[in-house]
Amino acid sequence: MSKTSIFNGPTVSLEDMLQAREGRSFRQKSLMEKYPHTSLLCATMNIPGPVKTSEKLGQAFTIIIDMVKKTLADHILFDKTISPKTGWEYYMVSTLPAVEFKKRLIAIEESSDLGRLMDLDVLEKVETGLLNPISRTDLGKEPRKCFICSEVAKECGRSRKHSVEQMQEVISQMIDGALDRCPD
Repeated sequence: MSKTSIFNGPTVSLEDMLQAREGRSFRQKSLMEKYPHTSLLCATMNIPGPVKTSEKLGQAFTIIIDMVKKTLADHILFDKTISPKTGWEYYMVSTLPAVEFKKRLIAIEESSDLGRLMDLDVLEKVETGLLNPISRTDLGKEPRKCFICSEVAKECGRSRKHSVEQMQEVISQMIDGALDRCPD
């Protein structure tokens, strides 16, 4: 499998991505209003470059979301996947306390190379009415590592230490390897 077969979907602009972020924020707030006193997962893929969707990226997304659903089946009040060209979004409202929810999602992230490509964000509504994200560091976990150099991923991203092409090549290898190991 080549990089081109994984990154062969529609391209998106910065404006598209900003609108998608705004839409996610609206959906998150709406779900927390509809389901008070719950925890919310908003799952997206962390894919560099202008292509956020393709058949292979979709397969990778589905593998992780299926793991999430299977692991948390007894705690799901609501779940939904949407498929904009800016990348798949999965929402799950859970009865689990936010910290426990995040711990279980971290275990899923760490159990698969594909988990490293996912943002599995857990939110809870606090007394002020704002949505509070639960981070890995809140739970005493190390920040995520870059899948190229193993430094802190956010620092590599901020400094643009690696080119989009380098990141796409490594992502292609990760996805190809994971899909090769999956039964049809």
